Amino acid sequence: MGSDAESSDRAPRPDADEPEAVPGAVPATGPLTRLAAVVTNRLARWSGLPAERAATLSAAVLTGLLLWTSFPVLDWWWAAVVAFALLGWLLVRPATTLAGGLGYGVLFGLAFYLPLLTWTGDFVGVWPWLTLAVCCGVYPGLFGLLAVAVRGVPGWPIWFAALWGALEWAKSAFPFSGFPWGTVGFGQTTGPLLPLAALGGVPLLSVAIVWLGCTTTAITIAIGRWRPGSTGTHRRRAAVSAVLLPGICASLMWLATTLAAPQEAQGVGAGSGTGAPIVVAAVQGSVPRLGYDFNAQRRQVLDYHLQETLRLAHDVTPGRAQQPQLVIWPENASDIDPLTNADAAHQIAAAAAAIHAPILVGAVRASPDATDEHPAWLNSVMVFDPQSGWGERHDKAIIQPFGEYLPWPGVFRHLSTYADRVSHFVAGHGPGLVHAAGVPVGVATCWEVLFDRAPRRSVLAGAQLLAVPTNNATFDETMSRQQLAIATTRAVEHHRYVVVAGTSGISAVIAPDGHQLAHTGFNQPAYIDSPVRLETRLTPATRWGPDVQGLLVGAAVAAVIAALLQHGLRFAEPARPSRRSLPNSLTPPYA
Repeated sequence: MGSDAESSDRAPRPDADEPEAVPGAVPATGPLTRLAAVVTNRLARWSGLPAERAATLSAAVLTGLLLWTSFPVLDWWWAAVVAFALLGWLLVRPATTLAGGLGYGVLFGLAFYLPLLTWTGDFVGVWPWLTLAVCCGVYPGLFGLLAVAVRGVPGWPIWFAALWGALEWAKSAFPFSGFPWGTVGFGQTTGPLLPLAALGGVPLLSVAIVWLGCTTTAITIAIGRWRPGSTGTHRRRAAVSAVLLPGICASLMWLATTLAAPQEAQGVGAGSGTGAPIVVAAVQGSVPRLGYDFNAQRRQVLDYHLQETLRLAHDVTPGRAQQPQLVIWPENASDIDPLTNADAAHQIAAAAAAIHAPILVGAVRASPDATDEHPAWLNSVMVFDPQSGWGERHDKAIIQPFGEYLPWPGVFRHLSTYADRVSHFVAGHGPGLVHAAGVPVGVATCWEVLFDRAPRRSVLAGAQLLAVPTNNATFDETMSRQQLAIATTRAVEHHRYVVVAGTSGISAVIAPDGHQLAHTGFNQPAYIDSPVRLETRLTPATRWGPDVQGLLVGAAVAAVIAALLQHGLRFAEPARPSRRSLPNSLTPPYA
């Protein structure tokens, strides 16, 4: 045995670059743990928090950023699964309290919504953007709180997913008629689970992603219990049981996706499918300038769409473009009411005569109930036929708060100088269906496409084609791409071709399998003419979508009730782990 001096000489010397130890720091015992130690220790020094707390708070922010990357423009669909796997781990840690779950959820929500909704502040200022993001962040906060409450109920990944689905439903209804933007399923247009939208709608798609991420965490924890060297036969058997149920459910989910996918694949390719073929054109005339002043030159916006339609007609004659049976103009293509303005009506009639096809015209009309003292408007899509003149119309039934009307004006006028510029639109009525050239067309005008009930109502009324006329001139390209993703989920959900026509873009024709058959650039005058098929089949989502959502909400309520009964209407504070424990330790929570 050597001397003390020899032992001292052989002892490892500290690395000169090693950060100073912080109370509660991670012990470095291996390459990955050493890396985690460096990161968490530096976070702790920067934030002044214990290393474990700094690491978990940073992880909560990371989960929100990961979910954001699953949406356009990045479209990393898989990042949503990773996000909920990490969030699930944070919420089932024994150290996480009810208040901690609320805090993690709010951090997750802010990290997700702040970058997702940046386009909302481009033309109206920072405060409205921050206010909207904070309001949206409340819902993930409630999810974190309730998730900690139900994590002791067996099968926690199922209940976590149901809770998320229930809160997405609540967010789509409250406040101010709801704000479904950021629904998890809308970020899955490039992912393999997209066909699930045809089985249970976008709510089922969202729940599947959340469930898959949380199940990944549950299986990882169970494997950690079962690994060789773990002690206790009962513990290892419990771990196997914990893996078995999630594994079976995962297999069933992938089986359902596989069964749904071939049916949706009928839409691949321009004009393929089983229905009657027609050619549809979408006209994107663009606007003089983006922003809330886009309609200051309303006649010029109308002229732009007239000119682009005439260019389409000119290209049809030599065969550079196909003769459309139907032309779709965007929302607000005519902010001049063509029913009262003879000049606007004459220009629209000239465009329809040149293209030899009816046009769906997005126009603003005065409401019949409007007065000089209290003006009110309808956002309408009207059919003009070159043979029979004006026909059926769809008056936008779900209108946009802060964009088309101002709720609580006494409050919100203090948040933005743009509040006084908001028009006063009123909601229309009807099934969202018009007929043009004998084609039953479902219309979801811009904001309406976010809400499950709008396109479903149209399809149940007989729509064989879906149109989304939209005005993106007050937003940017990122918003347009996000809205295009929403329209894509609707195509799959209802097995219908969807034609998106935007004033400034992005316009597109989307097949029932989610593929874009054609699209324009952003803020560039253009037209699209594409063969499509009229579809009549009703998907399970169309038939029973609200029932599926009701079941998900019911499952969430049942889980909360079960948790209350299990805890005797009280939730004990969990014991705090030792400061020396790893912040990313997979200490088994509740199996």
